[in-house]
Amino acid sequence: MLAVVILGSAILSVMSKSIMRSVTFLLFVLFAIAGIYFMLGYTYLGAAQISVYAGGITVLYMFAIQLVSKRSLQGLTERIKLSRVLQGALLSLAGLVTVGVVLLKNQFIVKAVAGSIEEYDMSQVAQAIVGSDKYQYVLPFEFISVFLLACIIGGVLIARKEDKK
Repeated sequence: MLAVVILGSAILSVMSKSIMRSVTFLLFVLFAIAGIYFMLGYTYLGAAQISVYAGGITVLYMFAIQLVSKRSLQGLTERIKLSRVLQGALLSLAGLVTVGVVLLKNQFIVKAVAGSIEEYDMSQVAQAIVGSDKYQYVLPFEFISVFLLACIIGGVLIARKEDKK
């Protein structure tokens, strides 16, 4: 059911003519992905998915859309051109071929069927995410949060300049 929600919302996000509806459908995709994490028992990843992506990034997208001049987004529609559809189909096919080559080259499918894929202890994964040693990720997360804060402040300053005109 979650896969159907993800696929349906992703298609609607791409095909929607309204930019706010596209972001809303993206939010549904991100929540459904978090649901899959929870079903697999990865509660930390599910909570991170909801708080970082569904909560933070989507709100940031909506905030940025609202900051853009309303005149430029009102009634914004684009006609679907056949050449753009063909380009998208070719890029999707290239991506599918790339994923297939990677799967076959690394023998992921054979290992999965044979049951020889080793599972990682989730406490090690969580320690790698919140650790500050080499090959651990707390510092990049902090840099990204500071960068997003700077973007929000910049957006507010831009919005305030537009109001004064």
